[in-house]
Amino acid sequence: MKALIVLEDGTTFWGRSFTGPGEAFGEIVFNTAMTGYQEILTDPSYRGQIVTMTYPLIGNYGVNDEDNESSRIQVEAFVVREYQPFYSNWRAKRSLGEWLKEHGILGIEQVDTRALTRHIRLQGAMKAGISTEDLDPASLLERVKASPGLVGRDLVKEVTCQAPYRWRNGQIAPFEPFDPDGGPRVVVIDCGLKFNQLRLMEARGCQLLVVPAHTGAEEILSYDPDGIFFSNGPGDPAAVTYVVETAKALLGKRPIFGICLGHQMLGQALGASTYKLKFGHRGANQPVKDLATGRVEITAQNHGFCVRQEELPKEVEVSHINLNDGTLEGIRHREIPLFSVQYHPENAPGPHDSVYLFDRFLDMINAYREGKLYEKP
Repeated sequence: MKALIVLEDGTTFWGRSFTGPGEAFGEIVFNTAMTGYQEILTDPSYRGQIVTMTYPLIGNYGVNDEDNESSRIQVEAFVVREYQPFYSNWRAKRSLGEWLKEHGILGIEQVDTRALTRHIRLQGAMKAGISTEDLDPASLLERVKASPGLVGRDLVKEVTCQAPYRWRNGQIAPFEPFDPDGGPRVVVIDCGLKFNQLRLMEARGCQLLVVPAHTGAEEILSYDPDGIFFSNGPGDPAAVTYVVETAKALLGKRPIFGICLGHQMLGQALGASTYKLKFGHRGANQPVKDLATGRVEITAQNHGFCVRQEELPKEVEVSHINLNDGTLEGIRHREIPLFSVQYHPENAPGPHDSVYLFDRFLDMINAYREGKLYEKP
């Protein structure tokens, strides 16, 4: 089935749908990973976005029931060069095309993804539309221009959980209080989290309570956590003011760790603003330098906004920078137990270079539990 892709600047690409008829609108982005399309498709950070894979052959290992990073597919549409319907993997349960169709997500193939990626890499992020029904470029372009972008848009409310729950034995469990005799107690603020963040903390002995993004500081502290985690998520961080206010109220109360959107929430809580990057950081091979050790990590990233480094207070030091463009990738507070990173260290699907950050968070929590950081309330 023939499909038309129209970008906001009027550029067009043709392809064919491998999931049937449909339309989709969103910010068009790319991902450079060779594998991990299932994790990418279920990452809530991609809400509101059309994802293009730069690797030319996608679908050859199908999809399974274990590698989802959330409870549903999050992308608006999926674009590939060549779709492979004949999958081969002992864990696979169905084909990629069948799975996308089950969730009502448009999948497009036979697109010159090299040219598409090069165009948005040179021209910057932009809105796009895909249709198998409206094949008139001028008509579809007008609809693209009228569609909502990401700036000023709160997408966290669309992906956060609706009620608190516990994470136990690798899956969602009913809400119940922490075990006072159990492991470190961590409250996770769900701005659009990936399940592997929970898996990694549970593997380190943590008890995990996940709460909706709109949960206030008073309620979070009522659970008496040993640590607080701000997750990743989609959309414009400046639009998620309620999470910023919660973060402000929690500063200095417990050890805090933030990832991606969580990093941006903490940056705003500390007094800095955020801005839209022209190109954004996408894919699985972004080089980041740890300024304390000089070590370079290869990281997975998907974000189009950044914290303004120059607006951070003197109590906050820059811990990591992006080696491609020099932008801020991590911060650490000098006086209270708080750190955050802009990238994704949870290695789903990879790389694994930055998993040590979860150990750092646990070390901070254990120091708090032992009374070594400051007097516990």
